[in-house]
Amino acid sequence: MEKFNPKIILNAAISIDGKIATNSGDSKLSSKKDLIRLHKLRSKVDAILVGKNTVNQDDPLLTVRFSKGKNPIRIILDSAGTISNKSKILKTSNKVKTIIVVSKKIKKKNFQKLKKFPVEILIVGENQVNVKSLIKNLGKRKIKTILLEGGGTINWEFIKNNLVDEFFITVTPFILGGKDAITLVQGSGFDKITKSQKLRLNGFKRLENDLIVHYTKL
Repeated sequence: MEKFNPKIILNAAISIDGKIATNSGDSKLSSKKDLIRLHKLRSKVDAILVGKNTVNQDDPLLTVRFSKGKNPIRIILDSAGTISNKSKILKTSNKVKTIIVVSKKIKKKNFQKLKKFPVEILIVGENQVNVKSLIKNLGKRKIKTILLEGGGTINWEFIKNNLVDEFFITVTPFILGGKDAITLVQGSGFDKITKSQKLRLNGFKRLENDLIVHYTKL
């Protein structure tokens, strides 16, 4: 069987000071035009991937709405399987293919809860989802492109493992501040700049008051 890793495209809207949400969790940074761009991008990928925190905070549908095109597979990373029964993701799982990725630490009651929904449950990792193993698994399923729309924690897991191939970052005309406000990438971070991914600026575009920058891995 042919083996390959899917292309990972990270898309995010940030404030000028690098935040993806306020300290209260308000993350509505994108303009209508930028949302249209995002949904066009969604329509061209095989899957969208987010973490449980994004689902809890934003309760997204992760479907294509502001553009024509197919709905990609929705992949939710939820190590303990604690996603809410009332989330839009689970409520619409009979209409859009959905994969919930958990770890071996998931409690039986949470596993049984997920089994009541028409979702696929993947167990990857011991105490938390192992993203490197997950990507290999998804590659075997011939998933070629994944749009990463995660929060700071998930973004860090993919970036520290050098898994992101492309970045579309929309810089929005806001300055949010707040030491507890979530930044584009959280986690422990690199201790040296030389450990960071090497990126190439492929292009940039002004969208009214937004600036969209496109980077690819060297």
